[in-house]
Amino acid sequence: MVLCPVIRKLQQQRVVLASASPRRQEILSNAGLRFEVVPSRFKEKLHKASFASPYAYAVETAKQKALEVAGRMHQKDLRAPDVVIGADTIVAAAGLILEKPVDKQDAYRMLSRLNGKEHSVFTGVAIVHCCSKGGQLDTEVWEFYEETVVKFSELSEELLWEYIDSGEPMDKAGGYGIQALGGMLVEYVRGDFLNVVGFPLNRFCKELVRLYSLPRPQGLQRLKHDSIPAVDSLEHLSDTEGGGAVLARSTGGGRGGEEAGGGRPQAPGTWDADLNGVTQSRPPFPTGLLELMDGFKASKALFTACKLKVFDVLRDQGPLEAVDVAREIDASAAGTEWLLDVCVTLGLLERTDRGYSNTQAATLHLVSDSEHSLHGLAEYNDAHVWGVFTRLGLAVRKEAEQGLGALGAMQEEHLAQDRPHHQSTEGTLRLMRAVHGLSKLTAHHVATAFDLSRFSSACDLGELNSGDLPRVSHVLPAGCTGVLARELAQQYPHLQVTVFDLPEVIELAGGFHPVGRQTERIRFVPGDFFKDSLPEADLYILSRILHDWPDDKLHALLSRVSSSCTSGGGLLVAEAAPAEEEEEGAARGPRLRTLSAGRPRSPDEYRRLLQRHGFRDVQVARAGDLLRVALGARAAP
Repeated sequence: MVLCPVIRKLQQQRVVLASASPRRQEILSNAGLRFEVVPSRFKEKLHKASFASPYAYAVETAKQKALEVAGRMHQKDLRAPDVVIGADTIVAAAGLILEKPVDKQDAYRMLSRLNGKEHSVFTGVAIVHCCSKGGQLDTEVWEFYEETVVKFSELSEELLWEYIDSGEPMDKAGGYGIQALGGMLVEYVRGDFLNVVGFPLNRFCKELVRLYSLPRPQGLQRLKHDSIPAVDSLEHLSDTEGGGAVLARSTGGGRGGEEAGGGRPQAPGTWDADLNGVTQSRPPFPTGLLELMDGFKASKALFTACKLKVFDVLRDQGPLEAVDVAREIDASAAGTEWLLDVCVTLGLLERTDRGYSNTQAATLHLVSDSEHSLHGLAEYNDAHVWGVFTRLGLAVRKEAEQGLGALGAMQEEHLAQDRPHHQSTEGTLRLMRAVHGLSKLTAHHVATAFDLSRFSSACDLGELNSGDLPRVSHVLPAGCTGVLARELAQQYPHLQVTVFDLPEVIELAGGFHPVGRQTERIRFVPGDFFKDSLPEADLYILSRILHDWPDDKLHALLSRVSSSCTSGGGLLVAEAAPAEEEEEGAARGPRLRTLSAGRPRSPDEYRRLLQRHGFRDVQVARAGDLLRVALGARAAP
């Protein structure tokens, strides 16, 4: 086997595996490698959003694990091991990193995301060679990653919960273990099976051959450290200097390095050394900044492809060559090919010898008539939000209205200038389609954040009821089309639900109604919640309404709701959660939410706000990845 030529060299060295994983230990033991096990104490809190790709995060985590063990062992007896091996395995679905679930509900969310789909399993590996001279630790780091594609079968809710209840998902990346019961979930594997188990043995052996049988690889850097940080500082790297390394940094030896043409973002404060061993500070390559600068181009390409119905054409007729797509969308062949290639780069399309076709995410979310379509949101962003942000420089120079940020003030001005268009039927429909798509993603989380079975009637005060179009928002949990109302009716069979919104909105809402018995318990009532009496209900719901408003409107609405609510009745408020409390898996959420005009409130702020208007026993809970929900009961007068 490929390990044989180098195993003799390793047998005379002190090799340490910086992992407590019994699966990794078994894989390496079966390969004939002798090693000690010293589990790393490095806390895996690196900020995922700062990495250009999931595999870059896995490689960095693996390296920090190995370096922590090397530094700790050197501190203990002033002699480090000869070789330390670090590894980190993650599951990535549509660019979102899924690590070990924190509880059963988290495991269910992970497995539901993987259900019936392909996903990637990445293992980052770091091989650290150590040398102690004069009380100082020198390290040479060689790193790589391996990717395996796994496809889940279409699984029933019952089967998923049976697997979760077995307890197996709780210590597995992505919520499943392919080598045990989790193997029944998997339809096929493309790549190294052992990589999914926890360690890419085949690739590891090849890398050892490169390290020991060839001239010194260029990717291996010798680094000298004047001192080794204490374990505590290593464990809290993610809290300082952007979560980066303060020890060795190498260019990488695998597909994640220069051979792949895509380096990883380096953290501030990284120390490298020149060929003479003189330690010096070198600024990291600003990958993240360059991506931010180009981000507007990616958004506009996505919006344009949606506007031209590219994803609809490819869903119905693909794979197609660029010239065929151009003919269908009435565009130039050259321009269409450029747009299609950009969409391939963005991961929205795939290109083969047969032509272009949609990725699964594009078919699911970007086709205009798909069940979970976000096509309407893309159209709304292109037609309205894009124009606001192109004038952002002017906005920040102007004195903002009290209670609004500069962006909010500019949006108000933009809306005023564009009011005739937005008051048209097409403008209202565009906004409703945007709200509808996002609502379908989050309504279930809002409806189930608390047990609402004690209420017999509910009134959803629609998103558009204010008479003003909402400001920039990316996490609307419900809205004028009745998505939340239908979810509530489904979850609570005895609940009667009223959607209260402007007459022109109610008139158009019928086009969004599915056919089903539950609609018999849902009614749509026209009105303005600032002017008209609110429908009677045990529970009032405000979904993504309070977030962007100035205090005078916010308190005026809450006062009207409080006056309409009888003693013992309730108020449910759903808003965006603060970015700092966001789960790390939702890597892009904080960036999106920061671009909203309002500021998310803390749980204490929600309690004080609702208590001010006569609601007591206020409970606050998370609802999915992006939202926070507060529920209060109306106190007796």
